[in-house]
Amino acid sequence: MNKKIAIAGLGWLGQPLASRLSNFGYTVKGSVTTVEKATLLQQNGLNAFPLEISEMGIKGEVKVLLENIDCLMIMIPPGLRRNTGADYVLKMVHFLEEIKKASVPKVILVSSTSVYDDSQGKVTENIEPKPDTIAGKQLRQVEELFINTKAFKTTIVRFGGLLGGSRQPARYLAGRNDLNGGNAPVNLIDREDCITILIEIIKQDAFEHIFNGVNPHHPKKSDYYVQKAKELGLEPPTFSEANANEVFKQVDSENFKKVLGYAFKKELL
Repeated sequence: MNKKIAIAGLGWLGQPLASRLSNFGYTVKGSVTTVEKATLLQQNGLNAFPLEISEMGIKGEVKVLLENIDCLMIMIPPGLRRNTGADYVLKMVHFLEEIKKASVPKVILVSSTSVYDDSQGKVTENIEPKPDTIAGKQLRQVEELFINTKAFKTTIVRFGGLLGGSRQPARYLAGRNDLNGGNAPVNLIDREDCITILIEIIKQDAFEHIFNGVNPHHPKKSDYYVQKAKELGLEPPTFSEANANEVFKQVDSENFKKVLGYAFKKELL
């Protein structure tokens, strides 16, 4: 059984995941980007170490993080949304070398559904991603780096838009007018399902698989964001007239049911 787990990236998802794993009896340690954050988490009972991965290399306690573990879970934000020119691929090349040196046997790499292009329409894990954006292409390159590595077993989890806790994407669109893509299906997943899925992969030893981490319910963007804004007491957004010829991405999973027997816990609407 995979009892000793390391989580690279104790953030919005990694911290509650670490707590849940600990409650289930796993030995868990993880990383954050600064000594200050690590100290604070240690005071709260999490075994955390400082680790910073950049294009120049790795600083921090990478050897301590990776030593004597059964599984590494990588959920380091790629930092590609802000158009900073970050080279996520180079960062992960550095990290990959350290993972190999440490003889880590199993890895779960958290990726994103942005590896699929909107023009691909409805996709499942059996559809080859054809990313058209710089961010999507980098994410796909990193996936391939890990999938093609023979030194350990890798499972890829491509999460859609994340929500849960204080994170509700409707807040960002509230009150905005004439938005595009009202007919687009939403590709979202609640943090509770993310945590449960990742734990199930470990419990069931479901490695060398790819999972599209998206809720199977896909309400229209206009329906979802208007209803959620109203529930939050915010001004609902408005959407422009739909273009009948538009193609929208809808991400589904065949592997959750087939491999894990997983049924989603959270409803979107």
